[in-house]
Amino acid sequence: MLRECRRTASLSFRPVAAMSTLLINQPKYTWLKELGLSEDNGGVFNGTWGGKGEVVTSYCPANNEPIARVRQATMAEYEETVQKAREAWKVWADIPAPKRGEIVRQIGDALRKKIKVLGSLVSLEMGKIYVEGVGEVQEYVDVCDYAVGLSRMIGGPVLPSERPGHALIEQWNPVGLVGIITAFNFPVAVYGWNNAIALICGNVCLWKGAPTTPLTSVAVTKIVAEVLEQNNLPGAICSMTCGGADIGSAIAKDKQVDLVSFTGSTHVGKQVALMVQERFGRQLLELGGNNAIIVFEDADLNLVVPSALFASVGTAGQRCTTTRRLMLHESVHDEVVERLVKAYKQVRIGDPWDPSTLYGPLHTKQAVQQYLNAVEQAKQQGGTLVCGGKVMDRPGNYVEPTIFTGLAHDAPIVHTETFVPILYVIKFKTEEEAFTWNNEVKQGLSSSIFTKDMGRVFRWLGPKGSDCGIVNVNIPTSGAEIGGAFGGEKHTGGGRESGSDSWKQYMRRSTCTINYSKDLPLAQGIKFE
Repeated sequence: MLRECRRTASLSFRPVAAMSTLLINQPKYTWLKELGLSEDNGGVFNGTWGGKGEVVTSYCPANNEPIARVRQATMAEYEETVQKAREAWKVWADIPAPKRGEIVRQIGDALRKKIKVLGSLVSLEMGKIYVEGVGEVQEYVDVCDYAVGLSRMIGGPVLPSERPGHALIEQWNPVGLVGIITAFNFPVAVYGWNNAIALICGNVCLWKGAPTTPLTSVAVTKIVAEVLEQNNLPGAICSMTCGGADIGSAIAKDKQVDLVSFTGSTHVGKQVALMVQERFGRQLLELGGNNAIIVFEDADLNLVVPSALFASVGTAGQRCTTTRRLMLHESVHDEVVERLVKAYKQVRIGDPWDPSTLYGPLHTKQAVQQYLNAVEQAKQQGGTLVCGGKVMDRPGNYVEPTIFTGLAHDAPIVHTETFVPILYVIKFKTEEEAFTWNNEVKQGLSSSIFTKDMGRVFRWLGPKGSDCGIVNVNIPTSGAEIGGAFGGEKHTGGGRESGSDSWKQYMRRSTCTINYSKDLPLAQGIKFE
């Protein structure tokens, strides 16, 4: 059975919270009902709402108080949802791509109307600060806008044929049903990247969000479902089944799911890949990242310090593009560390809904324990703790943003992607050394250098430079734009989402040869007399 990764870690099944203690029933949180949420919510949507499986309670990471409950899918409900989604595809695939784009435009507009309240839910349930929660919904909106234009441009070329009176056409068609398994750290945006592009390509979607952010999955699905209903389209075009590893395994193994898009850890991604490959299915994997910023002696340190700060402590270190390794040239090492420690100490930690807060809690209590374990390992492996290193004495899952120096570039903890706000600072001497160390980890998601040397910039971008899917210069490792393809190499999975030609992952390609002549020239000059 597929085990959920740390990003999609199973809920701690505490006793079901009494109705009177749920945040949704407190006056401060009545806005949750604007999203159609209630004390008990169905976790299945396939045109109608259901959920007969285990009842789980969603908790707020900032105070560990229960928000509301969700009834997960049973396997029977999962199978029913797949069948309804495949039936819905027969309707959706017949709609011209630009008309599908119009529906996606309406989805984007519906999200715009709910952007603040939905962003507040992301903050409440995931734990990221409010401005990040709103920004995540905005990213879904932006991808919808991008997909609308794309709906009029997808397609292949007409190629010259070597045979007279013949034409070669590259035809692209939807794969069918796309299973989308998303992670807790971006409970809206990652679904949006997949959903908007998959829809304009002519696919239908089945979503399984993280089991620790089910309310966000329900709220987003309600918004999308309303748009489909207003257009007299089957709701199963955008289906949802909340659940844990059982539902994830079912999607990975199901021959009726034509493409599995999985976002999560490398460990679980490998399990998904094996399950999908066993049935010769298609997969799109967005897995881990052990990302590095490299700072050379000629770097503008006024850019370096805020970049390293933002990329290492943003979302409390729970982005797949978070900077986990900071490589500093020996000539600037001490100055950067000194300035960065000062900056860390000025980070405003607190309530995610306070506009002045820059840093919120970790998502779960299990993540807090992972943080403590990593701090201890770093100390044992020779690291010097220069900032942070402790759990904060306050309600919720708060830990101090942490910096270690003095570790070897290949120390086991440095090569481990711990999904917490710990930055390992490493001293280097030469460009070759830095580039090699950047590439020596198993993952290959994001990377960045800070330099003014244009020769070095193009060596970094070239075949002997960074081996990552995202290769930056003078900006952080995080903050990717939707217009480019998002994804990475090696243990990051190789998948690409969002912009550029990522739409091709959601389609199948056929090369079509059309003979419009009266002759039949055969291959290799064969002739039948």
